Amino acid sequence: MKRDRTFLLRFSILLALLLGFLFSAESFAGTADTDFSAIVTKLNDWATGTLGRVLALAIFVVGIAMGIVQQSVIAAAVAVAGALILNYGPPIITGIIAAVV
Repeated sequence: MKRDRTFLLRFSILLALLLGFLFSAESFAGTADTDFSAIVTKLNDWATGTLGRVLALAIFVVGIAMGIVQQSVIAAAVAVAGALILNYGPPIITGIIAAVV
């Protein structure tokens, strides 16, 4: 009986994916809307400019200090991940939003 459930679950997921691919329409993400382009540009400049570097460095230093105080590398790992996301995140998000499929 458990085997029948797993087969049914896999079949339904596969069917849903197949139907989604068959009936999906073309998508044009972020091509026509210019209402918030000024704020998007400003936030992108902040995140990728000097402010973003200062924040990434501050996150890293605070994470290292917390890791030393707690005697754990988890805080340092989270700080490194946060700094990387702050540094590399905006171009990735911009690329995803501006992509035309």
